[in-house]
Amino acid sequence: MPSSGSPGANQPPRLPESAQARFRIDIPSPARTWNYWLGGKDNYEVDRVVGDSTAKVNPELTTLARESRKFLIRVVRYLAAQEGVRNFLDIGAGLPTESNTHQIAQRTAPESRVVYVDNDPMVLSHARALMRGTTPEGVTDYLDADYHEPRQILEEAANVLNFTQPVAVMFMGVLGFCQDYETAKRIVAETVEGVPPGSFLVLWDCTDTSEDAVRSTENYAKSGALPYILRSVEQIGAFFGSLEKVEPGLVSITRWRPDPDQGEGPEHVHGYGAVARTS
Repeated sequence: MPSSGSPGANQPPRLPESAQARFRIDIPSPARTWNYWLGGKDNYEVDRVVGDSTAKVNPELTTLARESRKFLIRVVRYLAAQEGVRNFLDIGAGLPTESNTHQIAQRTAPESRVVYVDNDPMVLSHARALMRGTTPEGVTDYLDADYHEPRQILEEAANVLNFTQPVAVMFMGVLGFCQDYETAKRIVAETVEGVPPGSFLVLWDCTDTSEDAVRSTENYAKSGALPYILRSVEQIGAFFGSLEKVEPGLVSITRWRPDPDQGEGPEHVHGYGAVARTS
């Protein structure tokens, strides 16, 4: 979905009263900063300043953002076309840009149902546009919720998704914002436990395998933004527990079933992910 344009410095988006108190333009927002790295326009000066300073320390960041979007496209297309998935739960969805989950899923299978979950008020301001969906057969909805409350998310998502069929649970680069690793594992485990057998877990996160990445996250945290915790490849792999990973398993996201039609990209980035099938 194309960006709706750059917000005016003194013109915050229209928000429900429940989200007004959470809207801040004096501190960077992870969703808005990521939107900036993706080339979007839904960000403020504070996001661009920290985005530029962080990317200066770690120039891979903008590449990683673009490659993560390509990974999302390949994963959703694979699940819809080859695994027959028609229900997608995208947790920590962020701001809409090009080729969002519902667009890819419904382009592949028009009847697909997609629920986005986020608690960033800027994302909430775009919910109405997201809910329009792409096809008349499909359904697209949005939950204003925190991934620390998986049971609430599952209960509300069940009003839209068909929980008698497999569900793709997606955590796309967002678990680093959960400061405690054991809590992050619990969030993933409880969410996966709540979906039907034969569902899928899709997950990627940034790794601590680059000195530039480590320094840039330290720089980002000093800005006042919510810190992002880099984790080892082994820690990211542990999010999947004993689930059966789809080939090629846990790899740099650029190496997960690369598509020549997406153009040339780097062979490796410091973001690892996988797709796994639940039993």
